[in-house]
Amino acid sequence: MLRSTRRIASKAPRAAIATTLFAALTLISGVHAGMAETFAYVGNADSNDISVFKMTESGEMIPVQTAAFKGVDKPGSSTPLAITPDHRVLIAGIRSQPYMAVSFAIDPKTGQLSPIGTGPLADSMANIAIDRSGKFLFSASYGGNKVALNPLSANGVAGEPKQVIPTGLNAHAFLPSPDNRFVFATNLGSDQVLGFAFDATTGTLTPNDPPAHKVPEKSGPRHFVFHPNGKFVYLIHELNGDVAAFTYEARSGAWDEIQRTTALPEGFSGKPWAADIHITPDGRFLYASERTTNTLTAYKVDAASGKLTTIGSVPTEKQPRGFHIDPTGRYLAAVGELSDSMTVYAIDQGSGALARLKSYPTGKKPNWVEFLNLP
Repeated sequence: MLRSTRRIASKAPRAAIATTLFAALTLISGVHAGMAETFAYVGNADSNDISVFKMTESGEMIPVQTAAFKGVDKPGSSTPLAITPDHRVLIAGIRSQPYMAVSFAIDPKTGQLSPIGTGPLADSMANIAIDRSGKFLFSASYGGNKVALNPLSANGVAGEPKQVIPTGLNAHAFLPSPDNRFVFATNLGSDQVLGFAFDATTGTLTPNDPPAHKVPEKSGPRHFVFHPNGKFVYLIHELNGDVAAFTYEARSGAWDEIQRTTALPEGFSGKPWAADIHITPDGRFLYASERTTNTLTAYKVDAASGKLTTIGSVPTEKQPRGFHIDPTGRYLAAVGELSDSMTVYAIDQGSGALARLKSYPTGKKPNWVEFLNLP
């Protein structure tokens, strides 16, 4: 009997330990599962607000907030957005007078936006971006033919422009290199990409040597994106629908074209009107949007050469000026300026092909999407 009692007694603590361990593991896994919540922010030009969505694991979008721009009455032609590297602040560019950058604090738990303050922009800016240190705001003016740099205060509000630099015609994008040593500006009307050396300590831009990279006449360079490995750049051209691949030399900031393909679907006829371009976080797939045909085109990226192989095109929202890819690389969300809605696609992890999941209403004239994992 004594032996049997010992055996029962020995099982009891083991069961208790197992139960406790299971509960602890469940708690830990629950904490980890809840640690990274994904949010999408959509800039709406005509309604002067930002639609905030929470995205579930399955790609479902749950509306959580409409954040309005206080004191802004007139619609602008678009609403560019940028998020600071520390994920604390979202900045929106207002393209109606008075031109300004509106800063919002991002709640790390709910993803909701709270106004912090505003700062002046040098003009109506088609594109805004934040340097890798989070201390400076870059902006490009399409109509003003200029780029600018504003310092950001500790709370993420833009100060007076520190530099305003004239460019060729129609500056459209103004983005830093992966290492923050250079900043590049597309000039859509002058068919060139300007390069600037960037001193992140002083916040100073100086023309690079050479100061510009020319692209084919009347191609209209618009948006570009760096490969996550920092060795390649991909540039979409608005006026002819070209997508060009370049090697990128980090030491000098030089671009060297290695391939030119198209964002236009097979059988295209008409006037091209290409818009946006993005790459998956793992660098395996690239996507481009085209507004005449209302399509998204997918490409497979060769990791060694950087060259593209076209996967195919899918129909999307009407006039898809903006889209983006979530931080996991599993979903793509595209917005339509003329449909006032956003469609989410699943990205096939093997082929890169897009599969439409569902559409969601947004504000009026949506044109920009930013994704963010919180906290």
